[in-house]
Amino acid sequence: MEASLRNKRRTIVIGAGLAGLAAANSLQDAGHEVIVLEARDRIGGRIWTSTKWSDVPLDLGASWIHGIQGNPLTVLANNLKATRVATSYNRTITYSANGTQLTDAEASLLNRIREDVSIALQQAQHQEADQSVRAAVQKLATSTETAQLLNFVLSSDFEHEYGGSAVDLSAHWYDDDDTFAGDDVLFTQGFSVITDYLAQNITIKTSQVVKEIHWQDLEVSVISQDNRYITDSVVVTLPLGVLKSNAVVFVPALPTEKQNAIAKIGMGVLNKCYLRFEEAFWSADNDWIEYISPTHGEWIEWINFLRIAQKPILLGFNAAEFGREIEDYTDNQVVERAMHVLRAIFGSHIPDPLDYQITRWMHDPFARGAFSFNALGTTPALRDVLAQPLANRLFFAGEATSRAYFGTAHGAYLSGLRAAKEVGAG
Repeated sequence: MEASLRNKRRTIVIGAGLAGLAAANSLQDAGHEVIVLEARDRIGGRIWTSTKWSDVPLDLGASWIHGIQGNPLTVLANNLKATRVATSYNRTITYSANGTQLTDAEASLLNRIREDVSIALQQAQHQEADQSVRAAVQKLATSTETAQLLNFVLSSDFEHEYGGSAVDLSAHWYDDDDTFAGDDVLFTQGFSVITDYLAQNITIKTSQVVKEIHWQDLEVSVISQDNRYITDSVVVTLPLGVLKSNAVVFVPALPTEKQNAIAKIGMGVLNKCYLRFEEAFWSADNDWIEYISPTHGEWIEWINFLRIAQKPILLGFNAAEFGREIEDYTDNQVVERAMHVLRAIFGSHIPDPLDYQITRWMHDPFARGAFSFNALGTTPALRDVLAQPLANRLFFAGEATSRAYFGTAHGAYLSGLRAAKEVGAG
């Protein structure tokens, strides 16, 4: 079956995530006839608000507006009058591997390790040859205790932030991004309030798994499993992980320099495990609960929904290597490992959860990861290459194409606006 767009200014946007919806809105406002093709049976992409628990929407993908001052997502949220709640790292409690709260001496040593890591990475960034974040700081592991604290810092401050393993993160470029000032805030009704808002009045065809994009014919054609769409231009917002998988065939093949960018930029993972209990066995005083795991990267960060949503829910995060590893566990195994840590902190008497919600972003065929990072062997310029339009017909958006704000929801949104402007300029 063949579908054709009749308007003279025709654009297909591939992907109904934040980047795709931003681009579609902007293009439609500019007079383009726009169709958005989405592989899933829902919109949002890596923004995914679960309503499994009807009394509390929970984000399985992006959760926060990171830095509210000057952030374009704040403007959208204000327009919607969306309610938000701030979380603060100042409300953090940290537990040692034996389950006791850090003593003043242990907290002081942890702060010293953090400072030493910062100094070591600054020195590494002034060296001519790049190396991994892990290699740049490994000299700080001078004892079993400092090695454990170093692993915690690498996991908490770097792997959870960027999604990539410390052995893969580029010491030169891991932090080559910009940030907005102000609080980090969660949406009380979930991040999907933003994507639902952007999707209004946009033609979106779900369950359209794009197989091929032919981009150098007289007209561009996009082939899904059951349709062929003819258009003048295409905005590709496929996640970097999907581009890496070659699940979508470009005809002709993408230029070598763009394929190189896709190959070298890293795709990271950050998985979530929500646990809901009948009642809280922990305090509402802290937003963040940290655990210095004896094993690198395992269940080191939890966020407390008792204050945020007045619900007895804990959210555990796992990133990088361990985040990938647990995707092969059964749900019961994931919950069992999570409860092993919680019982180490709060005691063996605590009850099993009533229910859980678990993500596996690497196994998701339409994401194949959580967000991108600057891997060893990457330079920031590769993101510009990834974003570069081709033949004035093929345009690229998504957080991985954002040099300044990669790995963020606002980076995805701004990239969609940028791509729409490029299409309009053509």
